[in-house]
Amino acid sequence: MKVLVIGGAGYIGSHVTRELLDNGHDVTVFDNLSTGTKENLFSESNFIQGDILNYSDLIDAMKNGFDAVLHFAAFKAAGESMIKPEKYSTNNISGTINILNAMSESGIKNIIFSSSAAVYGEPEYVPIDEKHPKNPENYYGFTKLEIERISGWYEKLKGFRFAALRYFNAAGYDTRGRIGGLEKGTANLLPLVMEVAAGTRPEITVFGDDYPTPDGTCIRDYIHVSDLANGHLLALNYIIKNDKSLTLNLGTGNGTSVKEIIDTAKRITGKEIKTVIGPRRDGDPAKLTASANMAYEILGWIPKYSDIDTLIESTWAMYNK
Repeated sequence: MKVLVIGGAGYIGSHVTRELLDNGHDVTVFDNLSTGTKENLFSESNFIQGDILNYSDLIDAMKNGFDAVLHFAAFKAAGESMIKPEKYSTNNISGTINILNAMSESGIKNIIFSSSAAVYGEPEYVPIDEKHPKNPENYYGFTKLEIERISGWYEKLKGFRFAALRYFNAAGYDTRGRIGGLEKGTANLLPLVMEVAAGTRPEITVFGDDYPTPDGTCIRDYIHVSDLANGHLLALNYIIKNDKSLTLNLGTGNGTSVKEIIDTAKRITGKEIKTVIGPRRDGDPAKLTASANMAYEILGWIPKYSDIDTLIESTWAMYNK
C-alpha cells in the first residue's frame, strides 16, 4: 500500500513508519518537525515537510495519491490542554478537519488515527472496555473524542473508513535500536525515570504513595510502542480488507505500579534513582488498565514487547546513548 504518515517523525509515528516499511509498504512521512526529529526519518521512506494547519501543504502532499493516511500530529499533554485549550482546539480539532477535508478533495478514504484512553475519564470500572462511558476529564481527551465523532460523520457522509485506536500508556523504543531520536518534551513517567538514571534530572517525584494498591502507588497499563505500531498495521489491513471502520483499545490489560517501574529501572540500569514522594494529583485514579479483548479478537493482535523488562531495557538503551 501507498501510505501517508502525518507526524511520522515523532515518537509513535516513527515506530509505525518503521513497522509499515518492514512490511513492504510505500511510506511518505509528512511532518512539521515541531516535536518530531529528522533523526527519526528512514532512508526507505519519502519525506515532506509541512503543517496540518496549512491546508495547501496537505493538498500538495496528497496529490501524490495514497491508499491511506495515518495521523499522529495531535498535541497530547493533558495538563497543558487545561491551560491552553486554544492551542489544542486549533491543532487537534481544526488540524484534523483539514486532514479529512484534504483527503476528501484528494479521493483518499482510509484513515488511522491516535485516539486515547483519556476519552473515558475517571474509570467507573477496570479494566476499561470500549463500552465504558466517555467523559473526558481534560481538554486533550475532549479533542480526541471530538475527532472520533467527526470521523464518524465523515464515514456516514463521505464514505470514509477509519480506525480510532485508544492508547493507554505508550512506552519503550524499537528493540533493534533503529529509532534515531528521543521523544521531545515528554512528561511521562518512564522517560523521566530514565533522565534521573542518566544524570540529566536530579530526582523523580511520585505523586502519592497512599493509594489503595499493593504498594500505595498508582497502577497503569504500559504498552510497548512497537506493539502499538503492529496494532496500527493490523487496523489498516482490517479497514481496507473489510471496508469497515472500527474503534478499539490498545493496551495489555496488565497493570504496573509507579514503584514497580522505578524499582525495575534501578535493577536494569544499575543506577540509584532518587525518589521524592509528593501529594496526589487531581484526577489520578488509583488503577487504570485496558480491556483489549476487541483488539485480540478482531485483529488477532498480541503484544510481544510490553513486559516491564523489555519496556525499560529498550528505553534505557536510547537514553544510555
